[in-house]
Amino acid sequence: MSRLTSVAGPFAAHLLVARLQSEGIDVQLRGAVNGPYVLTVGDIARVDVFVPDDQLDDAKLVMLVDEVDSAMSAPREWEGEARTHRRWPLWIALTLIAIAVCAPVLRSLTSW
Repeated sequence: MSRLTSVAGPFAAHLLVARLQSEGIDVQLRGAVNGPYVLTVGDIARVDVFVPDDQLDDAKLVMLVDEVDSAMSAPREWEGEARTHRRWPLWIALTLIAIAVCAPVLRSLTSW
């Protein structure tokens, strides 16, 4: 087994394991993985990610592709302002439908 990388904390380590395993790469974690305390800062939180020697190049390629994809994606600022859904036209339409349905019923009740 060869060390591929080190990450901070078990959450990041498990994300990397899931990504590598989805590509068919065997992974082992060593360090602060399943302890009773979740540490995310400093050397105490370091988790080493190991892969078999024959899969090391494939694992490095997977990590490189992920880095390139995240670097080449458009920033969130390019998306523009988030659209807010306006619900007032829906409420007006529902009110008008309710009036249209209830008006004949109310007329028939008042004519007695």
